[in-house]
Amino acid sequence: MSEQVTPEIKTISILGGTGKEGKGLAYRWAKAGYRIVIGSRQAEKAKVAADSIRELFDQPMSVEGKTNPEAAQEGDLIVMTVPFSAHTAMLEGIKPYVQGKIFVDVSVPLVPPKVTKVQMPQAGSAAQEAQKILGEDVFVVAAFQNISYENLLKDEDVDCDILVCGTGKANRQVVLSLVKDAGLIGWDAGVIENSVVVEGLTSILIGLNKQYGVEASGIRITGIERPE
Repeated sequence: MSEQVTPEIKTISILGGTGKEGKGLAYRWAKAGYRIVIGSRQAEKAKVAADSIRELFDQPMSVEGKTNPEAAQEGDLIVMTVPFSAHTAMLEGIKPYVQGKIFVDVSVPLVPPKVTKVQMPQAGSAAQEAQKILGEDVFVVAAFQNISYENLLKDEDVDCDILVCGTGKANRQVVLSLVKDAGLIGWDAGVIENSVVVEGLTSILIGLNKQYGVEASGIRITGIERPE
């Protein structure tokens, strides 16, 4: 197990983790030594996704697949990677199981077919919507909206920074430690209200990908000394 693992966080549950972004994060954190629980509406689908992640390693890794409620119950920290169309229903379904936990919302309010247009929900952002639904005893942090899964599933250094917004500086620091453990560089981008900017950037990056014929444009913070 990696020495970098945050002592309080041993198990990371990734709800809706059968998608590409969820698998990419699962791969990175499993490699760092965390126990990973992939959540899905269907347990069998989650188990297939867990198997596919374990197959990426040449040694046994602790990656399991369960239903979303089961995964939410088991996680020390919860990560949710679902399309925005499923955002509200997912939050309402797992609310009882995430109380008192840090909840990392990776969702972006994309509204097809105009996914290159920034379209924020009434709450202000997906993260703010999550906080409203889950309640004040859940510590919602927004992160990983601006990095492509293509980068996550590669072992090379990633030239893309992670902005972390959320409720409470201490909670953001926990998530920043997970960013580091994933082999990425993260920055404390402040309070949860700032997530409107971070989430909105995703539509801009999708537009840049289309305009310039690339798959994984990202952002990088300049003017600050980069961590080693």
